[in-house]
Amino acid sequence: MEQLLDASLFNSALRMVTPILLAALGGAICSRVGLFNVGLEGLVLFGAFFAIVGNYLMGNVWLAVAFAVVCVMLFSMIFAYLSIQLRANVIIVGISLNFLALGLTSFSLRAIFNVKGAYYDKNMQGLPGWDIPLIKDIPWLGDVLSGHSPLVYAAFLLVFVFQYFLFRTVSGFRLLAVGENPVAARSIGIKSKRIQYGAVLICGILCGLAGAQLSLGQVTMFTENMTAGRGFIALVATMLGQSNPIGVGASSLLFGFMDAISIRLQGLALPTHFTMMLPYVVTLVMMFFFKDKSYLAEARKANESSR
Repeated sequence: MEQLLDASLFNSALRMVTPILLAALGGAICSRVGLFNVGLEGLVLFGAFFAIVGNYLMGNVWLAVAFAVVCVMLFSMIFAYLSIQLRANVIIVGISLNFLALGLTSFSLRAIFNVKGAYYDKNMQGLPGWDIPLIKDIPWLGDVLSGHSPLVYAAFLLVFVFQYFLFRTVSGFRLLAVGENPVAARSIGIKSKRIQYGAVLICGILCGLAGAQLSLGQVTMFTENMTAGRGFIALVATMLGQSNPIGVGASSLLFGFMDAISIRLQGLALPTHFTMMLPYVVTLVMMFFFKDKSYLAEARKANESSR
């Protein structure tokens, strides 16, 4: 058991949780303005692909991250325009975005890199690891917390930033008001559509960062459908956390830890297919304990809230 639950496991869990946490925070922001964003999976997949493309074209990892964020913001604007401006059903738009990402990234992988399945370049630089002064010298704790990419630290910092923004600032209260009752918000002069567009853009930025962490912070390569359901797990984390940033962070940590456990169990001669399904089994189990129906009601009226 000590070999299973060592410092490297928790270090891996922090890396694994980052894409889920960033995407879940984006989903929470969309949820707060009344948009149930099912397209998180597709947006993260776009982020992972365009991060590799940006690194391939520009040869700079930070420019690659910025390129991924900008590209995902453009695709998130498609979701925003269809859902807010054209009043399309947000569930259908989100599902369509997921299929678009799956097909477009597979096609572009062949068109740009002339390869099938995966692209890897041994000369490509990934996101650097940052050692935290003083903490890195503390036994066990330094092995867990130090040496991660900047996006890992940014993800956990954003949990507290969004918690403060949503519940301690005027802009945050306006955002919440738009999600609770857009008609009433408009009646007091709040520009509901502008706030909803802004929330979707923030979601696009976070999903772009999540994808960049996935393809440049963990493996420095891109494979077809490399998100492997992480966007949907992020959606569940948003639901379990009740769109509260701290709750979303806690639920994301659970799923990230189970993801790390599944990889560790592969080294214990357990069947690979069994260990790979562990995070998704936990996702289903957690849904059985999800008793609050308010989020489900919010999903049902999500299409109306954009009006």
